[in-house]
Amino acid sequence: MPHILVQKLHPDGKLPRYAHSGPWGDLAADLYAVSHWTLEPGETVAVPTGLAMAFPSEYGALVEDRSGLALRGLTTLAGVIDPGYRGEIKVVLTNLAPIPHSIFPGDRIAQLRLVRRIEATFEVVETLDETARAAGGFGSTGV
Repeated sequence: MPHILVQKLHPDGKLPRYAHSGPWGDLAADLYAVSHWTLEPGETVAVPTGLAMAFPSEYGALVEDRSGLALRGLTTLAGVIDPGYRGEIKVVLTNLAPIPHSIFPGDRIAQLRLVRRIEATFEVVETLDETARAAGGFGSTGV
């Protein structure tokens, strides 16, 4: 289990928290806002969490949507946290809804999903091997 060091940059910063733990627990931990924001339709803001984190070199994190907020039109647009980053974790939120949405201090605004860092090598080749899917992409499964 990775051990993540957390620095509180704001007195109201709340540690990420798994709502459900154990063998059938959550995949990601909740992230919380430390300030009030009202997002107008189409607006994108970087909402501070009041926290900075030190990930072990072999881990990083992805910031993911909370399904309840996404259903209301608030979605995250970016969110890769590299192991060497030590600045404040901010959640990029966009309001896709036709009405304004407010975020208040202490609100759960996103989820932090830890990922193992794998560094690949990339090689240029003339052709790739054939598969059943081939170049089928968007909509190729009929959906």
